[in-house]
Amino acid sequence: MKYTKLPLTYQGQVELWKSRGLVIEDEQRAIRYLSNISYYRLSAYALPFQTKKDFFNADTNFEQVLNLYLFDRELRLLTFNAIERLEVSIRAKMIYELAHKYGSHWQDDARIFKAPHRLKNRKTGNYFTIDVFSEVQDMISKTAREKHPETFIKHYKNNYSKPVNPPSWMCLEVLTLGQLSKLYNGLKENSDKTLIANAFGVHYSVFKSWLHTLTYVRNICGHHGRLWNRDIAIEPQWLLKPRKPWLSNDFEGVTNRTFYVFCVIKYLLKTANPTHNLKKHLQDLMSKYPDTPIEYMGIPSIPNDTDDADNTDEANILIDWQNQPLWS
Repeated sequence: MKYTKLPLTYQGQVELWKSRGLVIEDEQRAIRYLSNISYYRLSAYALPFQTKKDFFNADTNFEQVLNLYLFDRELRLLTFNAIERLEVSIRAKMIYELAHKYGSHWQDDARIFKAPHRLKNRKTGNYFTIDVFSEVQDMISKTAREKHPETFIKHYKNNYSKPVNPPSWMCLEVLTLGQLSKLYNGLKENSDKTLIANAFGVHYSVFKSWLHTLTYVRNICGHHGRLWNRDIAIEPQWLLKPRKPWLSNDFEGVTNRTFYVFCVIKYLLKTANPTHNLKKHLQDLMSKYPDTPIEYMGIPSIPNDTDDADNTDEANILIDWQNQPLWS
């Protein structure tokens, strides 16, 4: 098919939504938001209010769509802030454990990383090489060559000639969460991974999976993507043997949704920031936008055994996540 849709004016966008049944009481206010958010971005938050495609459910108004967008925006900010705390803590644990085992410049020792190896791309069939040690070295040298390097990198270069690279506690400060995740996965010895994962109360394979997921979610937040109602493409592993309070098995089948990512963050924050207020922040956000359909976040439901339950929405009720061992 050939795409033939023409761009609509802001007024035209308002009229299109009204023709589909959306109640818009203040058109100028709606136009102000459309001009700063865009119709396309905001329309994604209209879908939960359309049982039939392109037709809004009865009495749906613009404020409901807008509030869902605003809820998601604040959810991203909350998530981004929590992952930032984890990133700082993970970096610190990684530096400390490996520096005490291998020395200050462990990142420059190729022997502690997996040897370069080739993998096959399942989609294209082409082979590519994984060489984590070389990638880490490239990241560090690129930072050192920048026109305006970090002050501590500049200080090291001005005062020391050997080793060429600064110590690990300087070098890793310039790595992103994604690069830290790749570095962790590239460690040759599982015992080294275990040193770091143990600090957070998980098996090293779970920690590797969670790092990968957190990188993916952080990128969603950083690029202002929709988070509230999303399938998590980089799905985190289910924690089989928790060493700290965790979730009931009712959650095991929904590990690819946003709420499970919050559970992962909550579990890791028990190490990174034990006095955090993630639960309260979530509760406050849900209270601020009480009409948000939070079930889309992936909170599981269970059968409603009350007498007035029928075969409609009342047949199932959401699990009381707030009183799960992890959250209580």
